[in-house]
Amino acid sequence: MHMPIRYNSLNTIKQLWPFISPYKKALIFAICALLLNAATDATLVSLTKPLLDNGLMDKNYELLILFSIGIITLISLRGLSNYCSTYCLSWLSGKVITQFRQLIFNHLLKSPTSFINNNSVGELVTVITYNTQLLSKASSDALIILVREIAYAIGLCVVMFYGNWKLASVLIVVVPVVIFIAQFIAKKFRKTLVSMQKGIGNITTAADEMIKGHKEILVYNAQEYEKNNFLTINKIFRRSILKIVLVSGLSSPIIQLVATFALGLILYLVASQSLDITPGSFTVVFSAMIAVMRPLRELTSVHLELQKGSVACESLFGLLNTPLEEDNGTITLKGVKGDIIFSHVTYTYPTNSVPSLKDVSFKINKGETVALVGRSGAGKSTIGSLLPRFYDIVEGEILIDSINIKQYTLRSLRDQIGYVSQQVHLFNGTIADNIAYGAKNRYTRQDIIEAAKQANAMEFIDKLENGIDTEIGDNGILLSGGQRQRIAIARVLLRNNPILIFDEATSALDNESERLVQQAIERLQKNRTSIVIAHRLSTIEKADRILVIDGGQLVEDGTHQSLLSQNGLYASMYQLQFNS
Repeated sequence: MHMPIRYNSLNTIKQLWPFISPYKKALIFAICALLLNAATDATLVSLTKPLLDNGLMDKNYELLILFSIGIITLISLRGLSNYCSTYCLSWLSGKVITQFRQLIFNHLLKSPTSFINNNSVGELVTVITYNTQLLSKASSDALIILVREIAYAIGLCVVMFYGNWKLASVLIVVVPVVIFIAQFIAKKFRKTLVSMQKGIGNITTAADEMIKGHKEILVYNAQEYEKNNFLTINKIFRRSILKIVLVSGLSSPIIQLVATFALGLILYLVASQSLDITPGSFTVVFSAMIAVMRPLRELTSVHLELQKGSVACESLFGLLNTPLEEDNGTITLKGVKGDIIFSHVTYTYPTNSVPSLKDVSFKINKGETVALVGRSGAGKSTIGSLLPRFYDIVEGEILIDSINIKQYTLRSLRDQIGYVSQQVHLFNGTIADNIAYGAKNRYTRQDIIEAAKQANAMEFIDKLENGIDTEIGDNGILLSGGQRQRIAIARVLLRNNPILIFDEATSALDNESERLVQQAIERLQKNRTSIVIAHRLSTIEKADRILVIDGGQLVEDGTHQSLLSQNGLYASMYQLQFNS
């Protein structure tokens, strides 16, 4: 999936803000809680000086009691503020991620068929699942670090200067070094993160292909090949993870080393007696210097978190910026007659350089059954895909009832077309759910049963333990090819579509299944305009007309008998099938 836009941290925040702004009250509350959390931490450190100088050194026990009460109060506030900020940010990120996932899912639903075909399932699933989660986590983690740790670091700096400004000035040397290290590591981290993201997509794709192609793997004894292929992908992913750990893990020891030099310098200054300092002042500065190592270390990691967010943002918004199906039609198609005209239609698939259809023109009259035949790759299925606008033509026009199909709304156009392909997709659920798919509330249980009867599907459904309420598994894995086709025909029967497209609906069936499916198709075709794309010529002998497609062009048009008498391509194909 090509993602041309490159996002940095600022762009990421700008792009995310419209999704966060509806919940800004929760965000403000979380920020206030984080600031309170940082303030309590810094205050606890600052209490070291008066505790030592005025409490213990002066043996002021009343002051020590007050300190103990104050410390308990501060720790309670610290715990409460930490809980509130964590909960608010979790709630906020949950809202944003849910909205994001739904937005991406909706976008994919409206994406052109060509986009879905040109991108791997694993990559698209990774965007919906992993990248949304990565963006949400990265954003919330970055916010926590930015707000709490910056406030804490500032508070500790104030505490150090309050303790002894000369010692605290050592910090001025440390900060620029830390910033330089953070930027250097973040730059290295981005490349590694992109590689890891791609690796997740490869793993998902490989697993998906293995599960869907399990039978083919077994029959071709390709277990060893698939095992080695997945092992390679897995190793590449493992190396990416290790690089991330290596790069992100460098920040802590380097920052600690820099801070340790600063601490050593402080101890040297004290040991050299060049400073007049009380035990309380020394302790508070030393404690604050040690404590500031944490926010400095965390602030280097915020670059890494923001890099995660920007990489995830790049893929998410890159997907959301891909074009949707063109749906500019204003006419709602109702009460269709069924006259279809292809006028000088030329179509080239985005991935091909040679047109699949070249200047094709024909007319199908209302209620007519027209068969499309030809060699594999001739362009038959392309014609079937263009009518419901799975793909949009650039040259020529397609008309239904004398109106260009682009002038119809997509929803109303597809409501008029029943489509049954060779590769029927069934959804995980019951037989009844699949027959009434997408329109469950429009039909009664009796309507569903009647459609199944008309499709010759009740013949096998009645033998199942739970009848039409039988769960059929992922993509109908528990059904045979003929049974799946009859479920698909029942779907169309239920909707009573006036225009039908059968794309090699019986080519992969045995003789008995083909007979039952063919009966259902013939029953369905009555009083409807039908386009039958066929490989087996025996199934289309009764068609009103047969169009022969070859090399993307219409080369013959006529009835079965008239085409046989022409001794052309159709006649040779017929003789080849029936003489073999």
